[in-house]
This record gives sequence, structure tokens and C-alpha cells, in this order.
Amino acid sequence: MPNIIAIVGRPNVGKSTFFNRLIQSRTAIVDETAGVTRDRQYGKSDWNGIDFTIIDTGGYVYGSEDIFELEIRKQVQLAVEEADVIVFMVDVKDGLTGMDEDVARLLRKSKKKVFLVANKVDNTIRTLDTGEFYKLGLGEVYGISAINGSGTGELLDDIVKEFKDTGGLEIPDLPKIAVVGRPNVGKSSLINALLGEERHIVTPIAGTTRDTNYTPYNAFGFQFLLVDTAGLRKKGKVSENIEFYSVMRAIRAIEQSDVCLLLIDAMEGLESQDLNILRLIENNHKGVVILVNKWDLKEKENNTTRDYEKFIKSRTAPFTDIPVVFTSVTNKQRIFKAMELAKKVYENRSRKISTSKLNELLLPIIEATPPPQTKGKFVKIKYITQLKTPSPSFAFFCNLPQYIREPYMRFVENKLRENFDFSGVPIQIFFRQK
Repeated sequence: MPNIIAIVGRPNVGKSTFFNRLIQSRTAIVDETAGVTRDRQYGKSDWNGIDFTIIDTGGYVYGSEDIFELEIRKQVQLAVEEADVIVFMVDVKDGLTGMDEDVARLLRKSKKKVFLVANKVDNTIRTLDTGEFYKLGLGEVYGISAINGSGTGELLDDIVKEFKDTGGLEIPDLPKIAVVGRPNVGKSSLINALLGEERHIVTPIAGTTRDTNYTPYNAFGFQFLLVDTAGLRKKGKVSENIEFYSVMRAIRAIEQSDVCLLLIDAMEGLESQDLNILRLIENNHKGVVILVNKWDLKEKENNTTRDYEKFIKSRTAPFTDIPVVFTSVTNKQRIFKAMELAKKVYENRSRKISTSKLNELLLPIIEATPPPQTKGKFVKIKYITQLKTPSPSFAFFCNLPQYIREPYMRFVENKLRENFDFSGVPIQIFFRQK
């Protein structure tokens, strides 16, 4: 169950500070991923064992005041529609402002749970100053200091109580394939191509949120659940900030999937938001296949396909072991090849390797190329085992794990990929004390 918290409010109230505290203070955090514009951030955290995604809907810093207020409204409206919980942040130092009241009016009309958070409460006097924010009519005011963390624990305790429990939902044990990407790259066309022909399609099962459906797909030897969000069919409702809207939808689809089909536009190339979505996939440890769609419109010369794939992998580095397929969804070219690759990536993500085989193959390689000497210390890797996690992760037990650096971790990952097929799957590697 993906749970989304959106942090909204006017500029300079401490939204980003609060966001950074959340993603840095928990041990199970995935590194934050840059958002679709200059000041939006997406990150993962957990509290009391409950995972959630945080979105920092930072305000705009350019333009006139009128334009600025309009853009704040747009972000708040999007956040209200998409998030499960809204954190509305105000600044106790500045007190209640007209822009705070403007945002509050929009939030009062929503049916979402809103937590009114007065930031910069660093002393007792400021605690008393939070009282004026009750005028906003949004219930309890939580006084916190995002910079030192005081009050955030009580706030998070109450926030996670609002997340839905979907433990009773029965979902068939089949591979879950999500179709994600920027707007207008062909996601809906791909879904229609897969589901629109005569084949055995079962009635969609209610998903874990109001906008996600699991559609069982069984045809031509493929059997999986297509993870689709209603957002893919609601583009007309959002005339502005469509990129932000699409990423919020993508978060839900990614977190509920095993493998993602990431569509990019052959005519536009691999853009920054494509990479942002790829990092979301990678940070959530999901499998991925990249579909270069609209390939029929691309002018081709000798080696165009090879060169295009080489360019893509240069942008996705260091995660380059990703299948790439060139498709034309409108002409139904290679869309079933994409399904074959998705099935293969799912198998790779589920791959289990015995400890004996890991040590037999990798220990001689490591002995021949040991970690570099650091501060006169030699690192000795004793044995390797695969951890019992949903996606491939490996523990390398050694005497001095603190001296293992990133380049050597990459070396070890490359050797794992050379000896075992993990194409399309992020790998986690841990060095632990023996």
C-alpha cells in the first residue's frame, strides 16, 4: 500500500527542511529523487514500521505575487487530489498571513485529512503563538521545529494512523506490471493495445487505492496483472502542471508493481523526468524495461538503434543493465516483445542463488582482485550470501566493512551481473562485519 504525504504551504515556512528531516532520519530510507521541476522533491521514509512517500510541493520563487499565488493554488489542488494526507505548514514566526488563509480555504473544501503544522516552534513563547492558527478552522495545530526535530514524532504518530489498511484485499499472486512514463508518450495506447483486442480479460479487481486497478491479463502465453491508475485516463482534468500530476500517479503505480514498463518518446529522447521516474523505480527496487515508443516516426540510418540504446545507457548510468526495446504502439510493433522482456525481468527479480554457488564463483574473483588497501588495512571477504528480500540483495561478510568504497561495490555488482542474469533489476549489496 503506497501512502503519500504532500507538504503544502507558502514559501519559506520550512517545508523542505521538514522533508529533509523525514528522509534522513529513518534507517530504511530510499535516497530522495529529484522531482519534475526545479524545486519539487520526492522521497521515501517510514514511521512505526509504516512506509510512505513524501512530496515537497515547494512554492515558486519567480514572477509577480498574483502569478505566485495562482501557482500555489495549482499545487495545492493537485496535492489534495492525489495525496492520502496533507501536511499544511505555516510559520509561527511570521504569524497568520493572507496566503495561509487562501490555502486553508482550498483545504477546507477537500475530504482529505489535513494536519496543520506550525513550524519554527523553538521555545515556549512560540508554542503559545501557535494559537492564532486555530482561526484557519483546520482543527489541531501541531507545533514543531523542523530544524531540530522537536514535535515531529507526535505529528508522525498521528499521521500514520490515517493510512489505510489493505491487509484484507485479496490480489492474485501474479506478476504486477506497471506502465509508467511522462504524458503523451503512449502509455494509454499501450494499455489499449494490450487490452482492446479479443482475448481473455477478467473484470478489473478493485485496487488498494481509489485510483489503482489490477487488471488480469491472460493472452498469448502471458499471465500477469496490469497495474493501471485512473490518472492515466484523466489528463483532461489538469491543464497545468501535468508533469507533476503524472509523477504523483506514477508513484502509486511503481510502488504496487514488480516490473515497470518505462515508456519514452523516440522523437524527444530521454529527458530529465524520464530519469526521475527511472530513479523512483530503482529506489523502490522494482524491475524495469525501457520502451522507446514512436520508433516508426524516427528517421533511421545505419546503427541508429544501436547508437540510441548506447545513448540511453549512458544517461541511466551506473544502472545500465536494462533491457531496451524499440516499439510503435500504434502499429503494435514489438509490444509483445516488451511483454516477454517484462516476464524475463520478473524472473530475474525473483532469482535465488545458493550460498555455495555464490561463494564458488565470486570468492576466487574477489581474491584475485581484493578491495584496495586503506590506511594500511587489508579487507578480507570471508563469504557471501543472498538475503531473503523481495528483490535481489547480497551480504558480503568481511573483517573491515567500513573500508569498502563505492567503486569496489560497483565492481562486485558487475561481477554478480556477469555471472548471473539480473538484467533489468536493481541489486542491493551490503558489506557486513564477520
